[in-house]
Amino acid sequence: MTNRVARIRAESSMFQAAEAVSLAGSSDLMVIDESGAFAGVLSEGDILRAALPDIDEILEAGGSLEGAFARFVKKARDLAELPIAPLVIRDPIVLDPDDHVAQAAVVLVERGIRVLPVVRDGRLLGVVSRADICNAVVGELGGPSLDVG
Repeated sequence: MTNRVARIRAESSMFQAAEAVSLAGSSDLMVIDESGAFAGVLSEGDILRAALPDIDEILEAGGSLEGAFARFVKKARDLAELPIAPLVIRDPIVLDPDDHVAQAAVVLVERGIRVLPVVRDGRLLGVVSRADICNAVVGELGGPSLDVG
């Protein structure tokens, strides 16, 4: 489990969310409510999908990549001050800190999820990522470590 987690307040704007994803380099933001309780997950994919133009908008913009990108930027600008609330996954799959690593691995792979929140008593404790699973397996294998120095 990683306890250094990209978090965002539930009342944040789309611009703040996009900025947080960009700065954290994270694919998912853990959403925290005003009391500090875990409120859900916001994915970078949902942020991008909200701003991506549909095919009709691309054709209206001339059908070119440049036109599509210009429409994408315009939609993002129009959405910037809107709240993230409609995009937040309010009832995501979560782990308890006592759950086995194998359970996390199966859920991550079978559901196509990159990160699972670890929550106890409504509080976000951290996340488990696919990289965390790989790290756990490598630790169990006990093979030689790479000397990158």
